[in-house]
Amino acid sequence: MIYFLVATLLSFVLTLVVRMASQKLKIFDRPDAQRKLHKTPTPLLGGTAIFLAFWAVVFYLYNFTNIVFKHFSLRQLVLIFLAGLVLVVMGYFDDKNGLKYHWRLIVSVVAVLLVLSGGLNFDGVTNPFGGTLGLDFLKIHSDFFGTILVGANILAFLWLLGMIYTVKILDGLDGLATGVSAIGALAIAALAGGTTKFFQPDVAVVALVLAGACVGFLILNFHPAKIFLGEGGGQFLGLMLGTLAIVAGSKIGIALLVMALPIMDLLWVMGERFFGGQSVAIGDRRHLHFRLLDGGLNHRLAVLVYYIISALFGFSALFMSSGFKVVTLVLLVIAIVCLELFFSKKSYVQK
Repeated sequence: MIYFLVATLLSFVLTLVVRMASQKLKIFDRPDAQRKLHKTPTPLLGGTAIFLAFWAVVFYLYNFTNIVFKHFSLRQLVLIFLAGLVLVVMGYFDDKNGLKYHWRLIVSVVAVLLVLSGGLNFDGVTNPFGGTLGLDFLKIHSDFFGTILVGANILAFLWLLGMIYTVKILDGLDGLATGVSAIGALAIAALAGGTTKFFQPDVAVVALVLAGACVGFLILNFHPAKIFLGEGGGQFLGLMLGTLAIVAGSKIGIALLVMALPIMDLLWVMGERFFGGQSVAIGDRRHLHFRLLDGGLNHRLAVLVYYIISALFGFSALFMSSGFKVVTLVLLVIAIVCLELFFSKKSYVQK
């Protein structure tokens, strides 16, 4: 718990510093009364504070405490750090000058490949009907890299890239992406630190540090936000949540339940755009969090709806069997589809 509090305090202080730096560099997100609903130009680059606070505490834990990083090798930590750094640097240039979509996508892919090159223990997932479903159906043997599980790596690649863009899309309302990410990290920490079957104290403490870094930033990011995550911040949080979900006993199911609402919303809106003959990369007000506002909810209440749903399903999953998690996820998906259908009948304003 102490490391959660340290990460929270450090993140808060660094957020103040980054906010001043962003103001000095004149890197602002300017309102447009459509998707950017804030009243005045707001500093960006906030994800840098989360990145720095998180890695400063993890560096201390790895080097100056007796915590054994059994589930993270030094190589893995270095490559995950470099992947996050790539995203944060890309985010700086995008927030400052704006980058085309394909360049942001390329950088995201590079970050995911960096994480995968460090190796992740992702060779099977829990079978809801009992046992484990192996992901070693396609292998390549090499002298330098050893045995590469191609099937597992493809699934891990898609999972990490999907999480990056899910959290990025969430960053449409003040505190939404940061708060949901904190809930996801806390759920993973509870799984890794509170069960005998998946007891992983190193994973639990890293997840707690990530949650603390989010909470420290959230103090200035909740509505009305004094600073925004920026492009790199949202992507970094998505990458870390996806990575921790894999490392924590391949418990992607809990992350799926926490992120089910934004994941389904992302897929729904992409489908609407695709079948409507539009680019899936063009932003508009079709995402559910905007529709909640258009439906009459105020800014804070719309964000709290996401928090409650994420926390309810994420933490309840800790006490569910694998089969019941699947049933719950299916029911949640059906509920979200009904919600999307209801709000899709209402008008929306395109960017």
